[in-house]
Amino acid sequence: MPDERPADAAAETDEGHGQDTGARRADISASTDTSTGTDEHEMATTRAPAPGPERARRLQAATRRVAVLSAELILIVIALIIVGRLIGELWVVLLPVVLGLLFTTVLWPLVRFLRHHSWPPALASLVVLLLFLGAFGGIIAVIAPQVVGQVEEVADGVTQGLEQVQDYLAGPPFNIDDQQVGNAVDSIINSVQSNAQNIAGYAVTTATTIGGLLINVLLALVLTFFFLKDGPKWVPWLAAQTGPQAAPHVAALSLKTWRTLSEFIRQQAIVGFVDAFFIGVGLLVLGVPLVLPLAVLTFFGAFIPIIGAFTAGGFAVLIALVDSGLTTALIVLGLIIVVQQIEGNVLQPILQGRGLNLHAAVVILAVTAGASLAGIIGAFLAVPVAALIAVAYRYGRDVLDGNNPEGGDDGTRGQLTGDATGSQLVREPADTTPGT
Repeated sequence: MPDERPADAAAETDEGHGQDTGARRADISASTDTSTGTDEHEMATTRAPAPGPERARRLQAATRRVAVLSAELILIVIALIIVGRLIGELWVVLLPVVLGLLFTTVLWPLVRFLRHHSWPPALASLVVLLLFLGAFGGIIAVIAPQVVGQVEEVADGVTQGLEQVQDYLAGPPFNIDDQQVGNAVDSIINSVQSNAQNIAGYAVTTATTIGGLLINVLLALVLTFFFLKDGPKWVPWLAAQTGPQAAPHVAALSLKTWRTLSEFIRQQAIVGFVDAFFIGVGLLVLGVPLVLPLAVLTFFGAFIPIIGAFTAGGFAVLIALVDSGLTTALIVLGLIIVVQQIEGNVLQPILQGRGLNLHAAVVILAVTAGASLAGIIGAFLAVPVAALIAVAYRYGRDVLDGNNPEGGDDGTRGQLTGDATGSQLVREPADTTPGT
């Protein structure tokens, strides 16, 4: 029904209603103002999102996953420590084996050539091993007289160099008189005499180390003979210790590691020969003594990449400085730098595809770790060991990626066949399932 109230009454009612609403708003505002001191934190806002319903569950799952990974990492570290301890305890046995394998990589091509020409395996291995010993002994026989014959000359140069240093120290800006130099020399002599017992102990230790090294080399040569004689049988024997599933991988990984060792020896021999030839010719032209020993040292130093070349070059510069003076030493240093640049920018790129494919930083770290753990032998073995670890890692990575690394370039892979009387490793198509 239409509102039948008079217009004045309706206006009064609306006006009263408006006054009541305004009064209520004023009361609410006053109430809010009086409570801001106690309820402000309840109305504050933040940009952080409110926790989702799955946050607690996912956090628990992530924590559990981190705990599992941490436990696995701890177990791996413990396993590596145990393996390292075992290698340390068995190092006396392992060192001849490793040296024998390296000697075998050097001698195997000639043994294989003789065996392909109907030589008996034992005879071919013995002849090649004797030739190797004869060549090594011949090198020592040629070098030793030169070292003995020129060592007096080098010693005289060292004496003259020390006298020059003494004269230099006596002049400005040091102005050290002969009495002070003599006191310093007497102090050094007294220190040596007071530590004579320790020095004698070091000498005995060194002699013992050399004797142990000779025994290890002798054992390595004996093992080299057997490795050369029975070489083709080793891979089938290793594969026979596993099952049909693992045999192709054992065979393929064995061949890859063997090729890596062979390429390492071949590559470093080429690099060492080039370095020794050019540095030896330069030293001969400059009239530096001990040319042949320094060239041989440079050749063998190449088998310890980076560090070996640096050390051999340092010896050459030192001998040149002592014998011929600063100018000749600087020329020798420049010659070594040039040869090293040719090696790094010409030889290494050519050999890189067939080489170890290791970064220079990895090589330096491996040599440093090997030298700190096992001395000069560790420095020598560090790079091939690092290369073998890299080969095993890449092989395992390819297996995980499903790339079938056990297959050869010809599309076949090794597979073990045989019975209780014997077994052999044969080639079969790479896509054949083992055991079928």
